[in-house]
Parts: sequence; structure tokens; C-alpha cells
Amino acid sequence: MHHMSKTKVIKDRRSIRSYKPDPVSEDVIRDILDCGRLAPTARNVQPWLLGAVTDAELRRAVADLAEYGKFIADSPVCFVVFVKSDEKYFMEDGCAATMNIILAATGHGLGTCWVAGHKKDYVDDIRQLLGVPDGYTLISLIGAGYSDDRPTPGKKSLEEVSFFDRYE
Repeated sequence: MHHMSKTKVIKDRRSIRSYKPDPVSEDVIRDILDCGRLAPTARNVQPWLLGAVTDAELRRAVADLAEYGKFIADSPVCFVVFVKSDEKYFMEDGCAATMNIILAATGHGLGTCWVAGHKKDYVDDIRQLLGVPDGYTLISLIGAGYSDDRPTPGKKSLEEVSFFDRYE
């Protein structure tokens, strides 16, 4: 295997906000959630509850609450990452699980888009809508589905954003 193909899933990932209506199989959804579960976590606390919202009415309700997530109404699945907010590194842990979910979805040929959770005023509304217990906060909503769209956003060059040893 060519060594560059090992990073293909990371390099292929793009934010996708429009999806085909084709459903995502439960096996694929479970595999993606399993990858979220395996994310690195401080002191191995694993403070998360990872969900997949496939019900159309529930997704529409989530989309109505999330100001930048209106497209979630039309995504076949919306992954949600909640974490126990009393854990010191809840944000880092939740973001690690979010990226694992996004990369696993990309590996399954799905497009995704990360919509912010924490610090948004809809956090408790979405938590209650999905029946998630008190003490958890929403880190991310991840719309996901199959897409023909292959956007190529302008990304900064490696030289612009990296350094070896010391930044000069």
C-alpha cells in the first residue's frame, strides 16, 4: 500500500451541506459511532454520549433549533456528540470524538458538516429534545449523507501554517 493512501480519508474530507435522499444503513451508522467511541480521551474518562438521529421529524426539529444547521433537516443522519460538562477536558474529548465520527463517515463515502454545539443557546433545547440527561452538553451536530458535491475550499499552504522546532 502506498504510504500516502493511508492519509487519504483525512485529505478527502470536505464540509458538505447537501445530500442525496439515500438512507445510510444501520451497520454503517453503528460503525461510525463505534469509531467515535474509540477517540482519545483525557485519563480515558470517555465522558460522551454519541447519538445518531435518523428520524426525519427529529432531524427537522434539530435543524429548526440550530441556526447554522438548517441543512440537517435534509441529511439522512445527524450524529450528535454530548459530553459530561463537569469533566475538565470535556471540550477536547468531545472534539476528538467528533473528528473520529467525521473521518469514519468520510471513509464510508459520506459527506459531513460539523455544526457547533457548546456555547450555543440551543444546547439545552437539543439535549432535552433528544432525551439526553442533565449534566451533558452538546459539542457537535454532524449532518451526514451521500453527496455528489466535491467542494474544493481554499486551504492555506503547509508552509503558511506549520514550523519545525521553533516558529521564526
